[in-house]
Formats: sequence, structure tokens, C-alpha cells
Amino acid sequence: MSERAISRGGALALLAAAPLVAGCAFDPNAIRVGSKNFTESFVIAEIYAQALEGAGMHVQRLFNLGSTQIAIAAMERGNVDLYPEYTGTALIDVLHLPPIGNSREAYDVVSKQFAQRYRIVWLTPSPMNDSQALATTRAAAARYGIATISECARAAPQLRLATIQEFLARPDGLPGLQRFYGGFHFQEVRTYDIALKYRALLEGKADVASAFSTDGAIATDDLVLLRDDRHFWSAYNVAPIVRAATLAKRPHVARVLNAVSPKITDAAARAMNAAVEKDQADPADVAAEFLRR
Repeated sequence: MSERAISRGGALALLAAAPLVAGCAFDPNAIRVGSKNFTESFVIAEIYAQALEGAGMHVQRLFNLGSTQIAIAAMERGNVDLYPEYTGTALIDVLHLPPIGNSREAYDVVSKQFAQRYRIVWLTPSPMNDSQALATTRAAAARYGIATISECARAAPQLRLATIQEFLARPDGLPGLQRFYGGFHFQEVRTYDIALKYRALLEGKADVASAFSTDGAIATDDLVLLRDDRHFWSAYNVAPIVRAATLAKRPHVARVLNAVSPKITDAAARAMNAAVEKDQADPADVAAEFLRR
């Protein structure tokens, strides 16, 4: 997702170093599974890789590639065969189209455009929707009477926002909320590193924080996600995206991954993210346990 992305310059540097990230040279006989550079991408890419291995296929992992730009470039060059991508990220950051709140419509748009522009196929999406969100504590939600984004917009003059710098500039961040919902003029806005904004909530230094809806902290810290009652934010369903050339040679890849994707729900993603980020579990072990269950 965009909060977790690196710069374009860093993406280009990482693209050149992609084989080094994996620790080995490209294997032309393997299915090369990539990931971006954040926990959820590692875990879901591991799920895909282990599912393919469980079906008897040889897999090479090219994880931690970096941002969306590097992952798409690696796919176009044939360095990576597949990786997990989000419909909202593809829509806004790759295709530069406006947000689409309806999951089915967003998927239809990105799958059609990626097939035409990049020769990349979107397989079955997961019900997991890692959308942008606003989070608060249960105590703050009760104190200020906020359960929805509309209520937060009206109550904003009483509220302190903890966020990251990018959220203050993105069209689907605070400026977009102000245009779409009105209001959202917070009493105070402070920026934090990604990992520290939830701590600000828990320590009483903020009342609301920008979030992603499948962040592990939502579950482990018992936070409340405010409901996007007017459907401003785009759907961010995750799906395996695969080079068309790869599927032409190995059509069974689609069968295996299409069987796995429907099992990845919001609750499952939050639990897996929390296991890695809070409990320091290895993403490979978390993925193996998910597939076992």
C-alpha cells in the first residue's frame, strides 16, 4: 500500500539489485514469486509460494523488491512471474484513475487495464480488503461519539490526528476527506513514523490515527475502525497478479492460487500481520500455519 512504499529512485535501485535481495541468481525453470517491502506482502507472497510448492511446483522467492513501481517493472522485464497486488493500489498508483469503492467494479477495471497495458492477468481476488481507514480507541470512540467517517469529520475540531506525512498530501488522504466529506479540520495534526502512530493513540497523545484496515495493531490493540459511510475510499482487495506468458506455459498456477485466495479474509490478514509484527514470527511459518488450517 502507499504508506509503505519507497521512493521512485529507491525503486529503481532495488530493481537492479533484485537477484541480490533473493540471495541467488534467477532460476529460469522456477516460478518466481515476488513481494513488496512490508509485512502483509511478505506473508501473502509466502502463502502463494508455499501453495505452489505444495502442488509440486518449483518456486524461487524474490521478496522485498520495494515499491509498486519496482514490482510492476520486474514483471514487465520477466524477472518476476507473480506477486500479490491490491486493486486500489493498481487503480490509483499505477493507472492513475480515481478511487472506486465497489470491490467488483475496481477489480474489473484493473484486470482489464493490466491485461491490455502490461500483459498481466489478475487471478481471483481475496475478500480481504486492506483499505485506507481511520482508527481510534474504544474509549475515544465513546467519548466523542464517533463510529463513522462523517461523525469524525464533524468532531474533528475536538480531535488530534496521528498520521504519516504522505496522508497529508495524497488525494485519497486528508485533502480528499476534506473535499468529499467536508470538515476534517483537526484540533491538532502530528506526523509519526508508521510504527509509532498507533502508540500515540494508546498513550493518549492522539484521538484518531490514519490506518490500513488489515493492520495487525487493529486486532492486538483492540482499536476501532471508523466506518466509511459515504464510501470515499477505494477497494483494496488483494489478488495474485501473474504474467500472461507464465500462465500460457503453466496454466495450473491459476488453479492453485485461485483455490487459496478466497481463504484470505480481513480477520486472517490482521492475525497474520500481528503474528509477524508483534510476536516476531517468521512470515514463512505464519503462511505455513495458515495453509495448514
